[in-house]
Amino acid sequence: MSEDQVEKPTTNDVKEEAKKIPATQGGVDAADDKDKGVVTEASGGQAEGEVNQKNVVANPPASEGTITIGEALEAAVLTAGNKPVEWSDAAAIQAAEVRATGRTNIMPGGVAASAQSAATLNARANSDEEKTTLADVLTGARGKLPSDKPATRKDAEGVTGAEMRNDPHLTTYPTGVAASVAAAARINQSK
Repeated sequence: MSEDQVEKPTTNDVKEEAKKIPATQGGVDAADDKDKGVVTEASGGQAEGEVNQKNVVANPPASEGTITIGEALEAAVLTAGNKPVEWSDAAAIQAAEVRATGRTNIMPGGVAASAQSAATLNARANSDEEKTTLADVLTGARGKLPSDKPATRKDAEGVTGAEMRNDPHLTTYPTGVAASVAAAARINQSK
């Protein structure tokens, strides 16, 4: 490719762009890419775009070595799984779900909906044995989220704020949902 082609934004169809790449430029790989309808960069020969539709995965794998929000929610099961779900936990879980999925509404059957239902039932329960725990709600959280993303500092701040606003003492549970998301964000930031 010439320098002009690299700098200009591609507005043509991918197949048309692939036809412009001479097969001799990248050897056999460029010829194979041309047949597949793939545009390759002049610098490294990596695929820039494909004509074929990609498989859409509900929970795409995060970047290598990062901890997602869904994984952080599941980690809260290990640290505070026996804790009955309270309103502050439900709010933190809802904030985490919103940040993981990018949706502003609660999904029926999702983690946040389960947490809100558990908090409502727990407020009416007579004994601790009847209460729903975080483990009941958060086990398999990654599978219940339609999408997931690596936890960031901003995510941790949002989840912590939601948990604090909904706690009567304006605090967070030391090993709860907010703490798990904050720990994931710290680990991700250090990489």
